[in-house]
Amino acid sequence: MKTFEEQLQNYAQLAVTTGVNIQPGQTLVVRAAIDSAQLVRLIVEKAYQAGAKHVYVDWSDDTVSRLKYTLAPEEAFHEFPAWNKQMMESLAEEGAAFMSIVSSGPDLLKGVDGKRIAAYQKAAGTAMKKYREYIQSDKVSWTVIAAPSQDWADKVFEDLPQEERIPALWDAIFKAVRADHEDAVQSWKDHDARLVEKVTELNKQHFKTLHYTAPGTDLTIDLPDTHLWVGAGSINEQGHSFMANMPTEEVFTVPVKTGVNGYVKATKPLSYAGNIIDGFTVTFKDGRIVDVSAEQGEEVLKQLIDTDEGSHYLGEVALVPHDSPISNAGILFFNTLFDENASNHLAIGSAYAFCIEGGKEMSQEELEKNGLNTSITHVDFMIGSAEMNIDGIKADGTREAVFRNGNWA
Repeated sequence: MKTFEEQLQNYAQLAVTTGVNIQPGQTLVVRAAIDSAQLVRLIVEKAYQAGAKHVYVDWSDDTVSRLKYTLAPEEAFHEFPAWNKQMMESLAEEGAAFMSIVSSGPDLLKGVDGKRIAAYQKAAGTAMKKYREYIQSDKVSWTVIAAPSQDWADKVFEDLPQEERIPALWDAIFKAVRADHEDAVQSWKDHDARLVEKVTELNKQHFKTLHYTAPGTDLTIDLPDTHLWVGAGSINEQGHSFMANMPTEEVFTVPVKTGVNGYVKATKPLSYAGNIIDGFTVTFKDGRIVDVSAEQGEEVLKQLIDTDEGSHYLGEVALVPHDSPISNAGILFFNTLFDENASNHLAIGSAYAFCIEGGKEMSQEELEKNGLNTSITHVDFMIGSAEMNIDGIKADGTREAVFRNGNWA
């Protein structure tokens, strides 16, 4: 078995070479909390060894973030720094690669006035619209990975003695990203190939509609005529491959904005904006969310949906078998990067341009004409279970089993 140090080295190498796939002379931007300093330093080292010209680290601190939400004046949450917007846009235009390392505790902003959270999400989303378009059309390489913080580990492994919680979370992360494998890079190539097989089959079937049924769920989702299913790996504008999420177990596409009808029950808690939303059901009519109810965090969920017009609609449809590595680990991560890769999921908000033919070259207006949703937000929520069935319906009305009892049919 590999030591912690060996797995951490593997993880940093994966993030740089498989995640963003840094190229000689390229700039890397890393956004991370101070909790993940050990991993960040290794990533910086690996990036320069791979030929990076600059590595910029944008540090954050959860305690400082919460202090702002509790103590700053009201107007602070309606502003986003112009220098930050300009910096991210110009770095994207220059072809930089972007890495986010998530580690915040799921309850970071619990008890904070929801109006402050909603105002800042809207201000940031509006300011970063152009940068997000670079990301969502795969013009640049980007990846999201994770590292433990004490607050996050305390939430996931509350039954363990405190000194064992961070090591347990590291162990779970290493397993999920295959950093515990002898040849982790090759393992990812093999994994990507398996997902491509599913993508190829779904694209061959060319379903017009998906019909989801499960306890608390009866939902139909229309797919655009030119929709494309995609898997783990992506290709940027320069033709270089990258892996946007590590871990990833999903294949996904886009819905027709106005083609979602019925109701769906979430099967895992959603950690959003420092709060937990749980036990919730979302109802759609002609694509639009017309009703929500939640046992916990209902107000936060309603504020998410009210972010803008596009946040009343879906932007992503993703399939993940219940019998998959992260699901089988039996760990509730309270972190969407992991929980979405243990479950079928949907995303409220913007659609990925590369999920329709020719989408990467289309303007926002052209994407909308092709049925794609645009929004300043994109938030995944988990709907899969061992009891979920999904049928694919073709243009001629014939039905094919896609999922039975939570797994590929």
